[in-house]
Amino acid sequence: MTQGNEPNNAQEWLLRAKSNLKLAERGARIKNVLFEDLCFNAQQAAEKALKAVCVYNNLDFPKTHSIVRLLDILEAAGITIPESVKEADVLTQYAVQTRYPSWVEPVTKEEFVEALALAAKVVFWAEKEIGK
Repeated sequence: MTQGNEPNNAQEWLLRAKSNLKLAERGARIKNVLFEDLCFNAQQAAEKALKAVCVYNNLDFPKTHSIVRLLDILEAAGITIPESVKEADVLTQYAVQTRYPSWVEPVTKEEFVEALALAAKVVFWAEKEIGK
């Protein structure tokens, strides 16, 4: 698969979002892969998908891992966001807190499955928004 390096191309952002989503999905089948790492990829998928919608709509966004911040930018621009996509705000916790060893409780399989489902909803929604 060929990829470009065009930060102003919504399709490039979406391509990367889908890549992170696939890493999260398929990583669960690999022995000794941590749910924390899979949830990080799920968060990245949602983040990049929302940034793709921002780019598609010519909206500026800061360097952020905050799903809520990105959702706020989109809503402020008048873009209607389904509740199922807004629920992905909980994924922000996986952007930093779970990336390194810490005192945080390990992520459970159930939490991973939920994170993956939320990320998939965001990616699929973004794909539809960009395809309009």
